[in-house]
Parts: sequence; C-alpha cells; structure tokens
Amino acid sequence: MILINKASIHMEDRFKNTFLFFCTLIIFCGSMIKASAQTIQNKQQDTIALQQTEAQEVLSDPIIVGANQTEEYLPLLQGKNIAIVGNQTSVIFKYPNIAPLLEDEQGIRSLKFQQYTHLVDSLLSNNIAVKKVFAPEHGFRGKADAGELVADEKDIKTGLPIVSLHGKNKKPTAESLSGIDLMIFDIQDVGVRFYTYISTLHYVMQACAENNIMLLILDRPNPNAHYIDGPTLKPEHSSFLGMHPIPLVHGMTIGEYAQMINGEGWLGEGLTCKITIVPVKNYSHQKFYSLPIRPSPNLPNDKAINLYPSLGFFEGTTINAGRGTETQFQVFGSPDLTLEKYDYAYIPKPNFGAKYPKHQGEVCYGNDLRKMNRLHRIQLDWLINAYKNCTGKEKFFNTKSFTLHAGNEELQQQIMAGLSATQIKKSWSEDLEKYKRKRKKYLIYN
Repeated sequence: MILINKASIHMEDRFKNTFLFFCTLIIFCGSMIKASAQTIQNKQQDTIALQQTEAQEVLSDPIIVGANQTEEYLPLLQGKNIAIVGNQTSVIFKYPNIAPLLEDEQGIRSLKFQQYTHLVDSLLSNNIAVKKVFAPEHGFRGKADAGELVADEKDIKTGLPIVSLHGKNKKPTAESLSGIDLMIFDIQDVGVRFYTYISTLHYVMQACAENNIMLLILDRPNPNAHYIDGPTLKPEHSSFLGMHPIPLVHGMTIGEYAQMINGEGWLGEGLTCKITIVPVKNYSHQKFYSLPIRPSPNLPNDKAINLYPSLGFFEGTTINAGRGTETQFQVFGSPDLTLEKYDYAYIPKPNFGAKYPKHQGEVCYGNDLRKMNRLHRIQLDWLINAYKNCTGKEKFFNTKSFTLHAGNEELQQQIMAGLSATQIKKSWSEDLEKYKRKRKKYLIYN
C-alpha cells in the first residue's frame, strides 16, 4: 500500500507538472502569435509607407528618356534630311498619362506608360524631313524571330523606305546614306553583349564616320546596368554576337557605349563618329527601370530581361530557354533532362518570335524561374547543373555558337572539366577590374 500511495502521489505530481507545462506553452504560443501578427502588421504598414514614399519620388522625379526631350534635339533637325535607326521601342511617352504604380511578382514597383507616339510619327508631325528608317534585328516593328533575315520594305503608315540592317547588309551602305545630313539612333537596349543592337550601333557609327554624317543618340536606360559580370570577349571571337572586348553584362547605356567605341578606336582606320547624345534625365545605373515595350519578341517582361544574361548561354546548347512558350527566358528545359532531377515540364510550340523553337513538340524537363529574386550577378549554376544532369553530354554544346555567346573558348572547357561557378567566376575577375577602370572614362550616369 505504501508503494502504491507513493506511486499515486508521484503520478499526481507528474500530471500537475505536465498540466502547468502545457498551460505555459499555450500562453507562450498565444503571445508569439500575437507578436507575429503585430510584426506582420508592422511590416505591412512599413511596406505601405515605403510604397507611398517611392510613388511620390517616382511621380515627382520620373525617368525621362532622350526621345522625350524634344526641346533638346528638334532645333538640330530643322532644315536637314534625317534618317532614323529605330524599331518598336523608338517612342515618345505621353508622361501626363502615367498609370498608377504597378507591382510585379517580386514586389518591384515601376511606372507603366500606357500611351506613346512613335518617334517617326512625332518628327513627321513637326515637319522634320525624315527620309528613311534603318531597322535592326527583329525589324522595324519588332516581330521577326531571333536571327531571322529581314528584308527591305516600305512602311505602310508613312510610306517611308525601311532599310534592313539584319539582311544582306548589317552596315548602312554609302548609297543608302546618300542625301542624309543627320542620323538618329533610338533603340531600347538591355545591356548584354550578345544582344545585337549594340553591334548595329557599331556599324551605324562606322558608316556615319565614313560618310561624314552626325549621329544623334537619344539615350534610354539600361535595365541591366546595376551590375557588371561575365566573361570578357576575346578579339578572335568577335562576331555580330559581340564585337568588342567587353564583359557579357557591360553596365552601360547606348550613349555611354557609343562614347567607348569612339574613345577606344574600335571603328578602325582612325575613324571617329561625330555624336551628340541626349542623356536620360533623373537616371542612375542603380535605378530600376521597367521597360514599357518589349525590346524584342522573346523578352516579354522585366523578369525575362533580368534573367536573359544568365539563360542566354543556353542558346549555344541543346537546352531550350523558353522559346516557343509564353515564358521566354524565364524557364529552361530539354528532353535530355529528366523529371527525377527537374520539377518543371513544358512543350515548346511555334509562337510569336519563335516559328521553329528548339525541341518543338517535345516534352522538356527543367526549371521554372519566374519567382526568382532579381539577379545582381550572372547565375552559372543552372548551366553547370544542366550539363551535369543531361543524358547526352557529348551533344550538349553547340561549340561554335556557345563560344560566340560566351566570347571565349574557356567557359565550355571549364564546365566540361567540372569547375564550380565560384572557380569560373574567379577566372573573370582580372578582366572585369580592367574593364571597370576603362568604363569610368565614358560614363554619363552614376
């Protein structure tokens, strides 16, 4: 009996202690929930306050592209025969019609301009003698596929001749420039070496220099100017996918890059192009800029533009980078990757900007990157892991194309040798530091 009583007392004490523990735990959890709720509420209030502050800052101090500053350049055009190098992005925004701040999936707020006038239409309405238009890759209306040859044509709306710079000629001929007094370059770039608008800029500058024609550059922000990264092009691999020894992500606007082309003597034969730049107002390289118009068919939004430097490497491999979907450069995949290693699948089909997409009609396994945080550097792990996990390593690289995209032979060799992203990036560092010192001489913006 004594033993039983002691056991009963012991059990009773344990019950009381357990009961007190659970009561304490419930009170503690309740406090934590209240604290968490208060924290969430505080964060929401902070976010709303931040949004309101940013909205006021952006609305009171908006980025104003060069084309919008008509008072700066219209006097230069009076009485002259004008040619324009442009496409669907060559527009003047109607700033009084600013839509409310919109927020993307990462909470990035930006202005979306709902209304605009094309530069050609604006100049014609101001009685400027626009004689012809020169069109880069994708054409004047921005509808041709990547790499697709574009024929000369006549603009239906204005009747102006459109001369293709992505057909039989990538450089304006002396004949096509006959009678032209001044050339305007106004194209939205994305700040990546293998994005060919800067190669078109080089050839236009060269042609203007040879024919003693002034080039007026209406500058626009570079949405990838917030960092500099990637392998630097080696001169022996110069092509239309990269003409000069700059990193893959170069951190300059069109206007700044034009100054570098002149300053570094890259036009050749002692040529210098006479340029006048209308800079962007209220802009710095670290200021986020949301592109209101897609700059090319396969860069449909800010996310694709931000991921493009990293996923563009796949263009020289068997991996599809979202062409043939509505999530171009936001997903990647291939039939040579497996569901065991990758959690996303899609089937590329012909669509706007991709008449014949890679792996058309085949199931591609890969990654969906639409919810990735905004990148501030090139991400190599996707490329490295795709090579490691693909079932056909011997055909993974289209070596010639990959080398032209990378700008060197080493990157393919490094990946095949099993080097990590950190080791590969270390091999870029010396060239990047040299480039950054050179770049400083040509900057217009902080």
